[in-house]
Amino acid sequence: MSNPDELLRIEGIRKTFPGVVALDGVDFDLRRGEVHVLLGENGAGKSTLIKMLSGAYTPDAGRILVGGEEVRVHGAQDAERLGIATIYQEFNLVPDLTVAENIFLGRQPRRFGLIDRKRMDDDAATLLKRVGVDVSPRARVRELGIARLQMVEIAKALSLNARVLIMDEPTAVLTSEEVEKLFAIVRGLRADGVGIVFITHHLEEIGALGDRVTVIRDGRSVGQVPASTPEDELVRLMVGRSIEQQYPRERAGKGAPLLSVEGLGRDGVFHDVSFEVHAGEVVGIAGLVGAGRTEVVRAVFGADPYDRGVVRVSGTELRRHDVNAAMDAGIGLVPEDRKGQGLVLDASVEENLGLVTLRAATRAGLVDRKGQHAAAERIAGQLGVRMAGLGQSVRTLSGGNQQKVVIGKWLLADTKVLILDEPTRGIDVGAKVEIYQLINELTAAGAAVLMISSDLPEVLGMSDRVLVMAQGRIAGELTAEQATQDAVMSLAVSTPVTEKTEKTQKEATRGH
Repeated sequence: MSNPDELLRIEGIRKTFPGVVALDGVDFDLRRGEVHVLLGENGAGKSTLIKMLSGAYTPDAGRILVGGEEVRVHGAQDAERLGIATIYQEFNLVPDLTVAENIFLGRQPRRFGLIDRKRMDDDAATLLKRVGVDVSPRARVRELGIARLQMVEIAKALSLNARVLIMDEPTAVLTSEEVEKLFAIVRGLRADGVGIVFITHHLEEIGALGDRVTVIRDGRSVGQVPASTPEDELVRLMVGRSIEQQYPRERAGKGAPLLSVEGLGRDGVFHDVSFEVHAGEVVGIAGLVGAGRTEVVRAVFGADPYDRGVVRVSGTELRRHDVNAAMDAGIGLVPEDRKGQGLVLDASVEENLGLVTLRAATRAGLVDRKGQHAAAERIAGQLGVRMAGLGQSVRTLSGGNQQKVVIGKWLLADTKVLILDEPTRGIDVGAKVEIYQLINELTAAGAAVLMISSDLPEVLGMSDRVLVMAQGRIAGELTAEQATQDAVMSLAVSTPVTEKTEKTQKEATRGH
């Protein structure tokens, strides 16, 4: 072996599925004590590659070497034996078992033929301490938040004495504070000599954490560069073209108000929320996690109840907690959880695109299938959905293409007001620009867009106005010119003024 620090090497890996070449001659290597970033658009082949290493897929050609020896990885047990552990975006944990039971699932320590629970809990506590998470080994996994689940997965990987740790989009659903904690753990693992394959769409994370970057495009490895490579060059390698403008907002003329929200309140969740969104306008909603942004837009859409206030579309008041009424009025919602709430994963692309218009396309109990098919074909072509055909299961599409399908179903319904909740989370930079262009087309055609995003540059780059929420209230409104990162964050961490606080402030002033 030429490099004693080399843990893993992949040479000329090829993998095909019916009608698709997923990987075509991919090369990759990983050294002891490094973070090697695997970068590429959705659908580039990253997931297929890590499934080769975890034993879910077998390569058609090429070879995998671990410690300089060629190996065959035919399943999870082979990967485990070779010291390879994978943490997927969808965690592989059993909700009703304890943290310790999950960490040692199938490998519980035994004494006199029985599971030694004390030793299992003690060993789990040692691992949890190593990853810096304050959670009891006896806690049920279902009681844990996303960040802690992730730490449990890492502890589980360490319990396998993994020398190679593959992390697939580990920061996609974490807050900035949780991301920093995760990075500290990853740096600690790197210092211990673990080799980490890190998959991310957040380009700013690469320089902060990575050592090297391998870029995959259309199933091929197109370059290996230092993690210090400028973002513009990484983007060019990923998409094969330069993206001159990351947020290509084309501002349309502002028309009449389409959506009006007045005094919306739900006890203990959000209070006195009022705003308007006009035709041709993108209004962004910014704020910290827990500020109430998603809860407000779900109430506007009728998915969640509210106690007081009014929602109007084009001047007409909507019935409360009535999704059908909202849809009939022309409101569409692309939810934060596209897989859980926006798609029927086991249905086809065509069936998902037709979900919203199915009611309108049904006459006397019969669906106009020909019309639905033609409409789905038109919208899929317009959005550039990359697929084998309309009959393909939506589950098998990349994240960016799944998001296009979620948005596409609302375009088919001729939506007037489209609410986008985290529209580009987990989507690569090329697909993001396509989503932004779609937003431009919607507003140019006279629709209104209300967009929630935790990606502050995205909010600033794509919004005509920004509403900032804090503690369930709108803390302030900023024009595109006023909206800077500092201005937004200043409002996001503020205590919004209410009638009660105003009264207290006046009394305090009189007291002086």
